[in-house]
Amino acid sequence: MSRPASQISDAERDSANEDVHMSKDLKASSSDLPGVAHLDQAQARGLRIPEILAKLSPAERLELERKLRKKIDWRLLPMVILMYILNYIDRNNIAAAKLAGLPGDLHLKSSEFQTAVSILFVGYLMMQIPSNLFLNKIGKPALYLPTCMIIWGIISAATAGVKNFGGLIAVRFFLGFIEAAYFPGCLYYLSCWYTRQELGLRTAMLYSGALISGAFSGLISAGITANMDGAQGIAAWQWLFIIEGVITVGIAFGANFVLPNFPRTTSWLTEEERALAVWRLEEDIGEDDWIDSKQQTLWYGARLAFADVKTYVLLVLLFGIVASGSVTNFFPAVVKTLGYNNVDTLLLTSPPYVLTVIASAINAWHADRTGERFWHISLPLVVALVAFIIAATTTATGPRYLSMMLMVPGIYSSFVVALAWISNTLPRPPAKRAAALAFINAVSNSSSIYASYMYQDSMAPRYVIAMSVNCVTTTMAIVAATVMYLMLVRLNKKLDQGVFVEGAVNALPGEAARHGFRFKV
Repeated sequence: MSRPASQISDAERDSANEDVHMSKDLKASSSDLPGVAHLDQAQARGLRIPEILAKLSPAERLELERKLRKKIDWRLLPMVILMYILNYIDRNNIAAAKLAGLPGDLHLKSSEFQTAVSILFVGYLMMQIPSNLFLNKIGKPALYLPTCMIIWGIISAATAGVKNFGGLIAVRFFLGFIEAAYFPGCLYYLSCWYTRQELGLRTAMLYSGALISGAFSGLISAGITANMDGAQGIAAWQWLFIIEGVITVGIAFGANFVLPNFPRTTSWLTEEERALAVWRLEEDIGEDDWIDSKQQTLWYGARLAFADVKTYVLLVLLFGIVASGSVTNFFPAVVKTLGYNNVDTLLLTSPPYVLTVIASAINAWHADRTGERFWHISLPLVVALVAFIIAATTTATGPRYLSMMLMVPGIYSSFVVALAWISNTLPRPPAKRAAALAFINAVSNSSSIYASYMYQDSMAPRYVIAMSVNCVTTTMAIVAATVMYLMLVRLNKKLDQGVFVEGAVNALPGEAARHGFRFKV
């Protein structure tokens, strides 16, 4: 809760006012001398730049940071994106397997297929928070994430060997349990390397892995279904799991040799680059980030995250977006209602995902460039809302496919910016950020447990119940984004006035607030 002015000491008030005046002066000069402003602003905010960096001129600092960012991008992003492509393919290839004959071969009855889809998310929810806290504690993402990937690749390939509903349920549960480590872990991993101004685009690039998998898994599935059914006495749906699982294991072994750990523990950076990688994160927030494993306690961060009311507003926001986006878990079945054969249906699932990759990248890039979050989340959600209304109210082929082309880009263009907003809003300590990312991602994905029952074949072609629920959850997300915006604007005004809000409303380290931290709205 905020303290009244009468309870703030003269020293605190003078210090706060001095920070505010300095911040305003620096903002006025930063457009003319960006390199100088970085250094001067850090010093004015009470931050102590490392000695190895203090000797650099502004031009040298900017050039070193440009090279460092390029080095990090090329080392991290291609591999984490490729890993996420396979993570998403292995999770969702059951939708293509349905078109390739899995329900008939396993003699699934009634809603058993929907249960097999939803059971994955039970395991997925259980593991996320413990996994992220463990990753934060050990500080070795380069070992932890690929190891989890090897295990889920083996489980995915083993799906080809199931003989009945019980075996399918068991495999899907454990697949979700292990896959839970990757996405929230990777969100936290990126937030340990990139500043808030860089994180939106990089989050979009990471999530492009899921979108690319949606585009190309349809093409891969179409090729396997058309050409490999019965090869070596193995059904097409079994080949899907075998081929994609084996590729996952192979890529995971390679990732062990490519990915770095955290900035302080990465050997392929020079001493100067390592110092800058750590410093720019401290400069961005006003407080140091991950130091070493001794500084990380497993449950301290979780308690901080659960005590912060912003966590729950962000949770409602992400739940609404993810619940609306659950349509992608059944996208081949939805596209099938257009009346085309299985192969053509799988091919038609690709264009919406290609458009989504482009739209998400542009939206996230612009959000980072402007530093704005609310409108970059809300406006795409309005587009998705219109798309769901069209899908529920017409059976004409043209408008229905138009709605499919719009609903996926609308949802996921907002989603990637909302993910970055979590790290922007709950940045320190790192254990809190790790717990919040996992908690929000876990609960938001709980919608996938019930969503499968809204896309049964008997509900085609309009899936009125599903599309109506999607309209409600999309609206809920827009309302939550509005509440978050108003809350952060109010908090920033207090910080500008030198009133440092403490406790559950803000729950930001006092050191960062004293050093000029402001929320991105």
